[in-house]
Amino acid sequence: MGAHRWFGVGQADGSKAGARAADRALLHPGAKLMIVFCSDGCDLPEVLRQVDDRSGGVPLIGCATSGVIGPERTGAGSVVVTALGGDGFSIGTAAAGQASRDLRGAGARAARCLSATEERPHRVLVLLIDGLAGDQREVLRGVYRVLGAGVPLVGGCVGDEVRTRTAQLHRDQVLTDAVVAAGIGSDAPLGIGVRHGWRRVGEPMLVTGSGGNRVHTLDGRPALDVYLERLGAEAEGIDPEAFARLALVHPLGLGTRGGEEEIRLVAGADFDDRSLACIAEVPQAALAWLMEGDADSLRRAGSAACRDSLEALGGRAPLGTFAFECIGRRPVLGEEGVAAEIDEIVRCTGGAPVAGLHTYGEIARKHGVTGFHNQTLVMLSVG
Repeated sequence: MGAHRWFGVGQADGSKAGARAADRALLHPGAKLMIVFCSDGCDLPEVLRQVDDRSGGVPLIGCATSGVIGPERTGAGSVVVTALGGDGFSIGTAAAGQASRDLRGAGARAARCLSATEERPHRVLVLLIDGLAGDQREVLRGVYRVLGAGVPLVGGCVGDEVRTRTAQLHRDQVLTDAVVAAGIGSDAPLGIGVRHGWRRVGEPMLVTGSGGNRVHTLDGRPALDVYLERLGAEAEGIDPEAFARLALVHPLGLGTRGGEEEIRLVAGADFDDRSLACIAEVPQAALAWLMEGDADSLRRAGSAACRDSLEALGGRAPLGTFAFECIGRRPVLGEEGVAAEIDEIVRCTGGAPVAGLHTYGEIARKHGVTGFHNQTLVMLSVG
């Protein structure tokens, strides 16, 4: 018989980082799931081997990432290992390869790992998706096809610092172009919080022409021209590098039926056809706002996301928390601001351990079909 439910996090760098992080995470016997986040440059097969040796083959998912979050707050070259264990958890994992060929099908295959777990009163599906595979909303549509609207989702899209390669981890395999998932069933509540901290600027714009993740026209005019005018920037003479710096702190916000706007990072522009490229789909006929924010507004949103996730626990103290933080927030917060935000999360949870990563798109769905976000912080608290 395992111990009562527990949640451990370890972080290490340098030689044998996987083994040392796993040792710190494995608080008790009876681990049910290992989740591993590795900074760019780690020897991934070796990290997996070390974690597997320490855990004795416990099911594992994870990824390489442009930045980890752990007990040391952040760290270049670090490995962060989380272990969930004891009675009261049921776990299933899955990996769906060649995801870019059929994102919806990959989402459906990954989601089936939760359907196969022992039924418990609270459930969540954790997803780690190749951030270069295509429109990630298609993955969520595939998940919805299997699990319906009632199962919460959290996770993120992963990639390296310059978005040229990705690596997803499942058991002893290092994968690319994959969706990896962990289905978690729990006897105690699981709480999700999602906030971004961006605020609307000016009047809404109507998306009059779009296709997939590209916005062609806003209010019947070329989208790039309207976007730059709203920012007071000169349409002529701005180069792609300057545009990227401007766009990073001025995403688009899409109107929703309730709660905060869904944020879409403006990832680039076509200076010939005057269109905007976003990380994910921008539906035609949607209302969109130009958004802005600063370090203070983003930090406050981080605290609010943490409080929201804790409220769902019904007064129970969290065993631990996961944080999925968009890399697009990092230039606004600054490295010191990111560390301060994580410190505030730890204070908010009463000192519960936190593990996470920087993402290129965040997943948070409490109910319904959608749930893909950009430049947002998503929190999962485990009661």
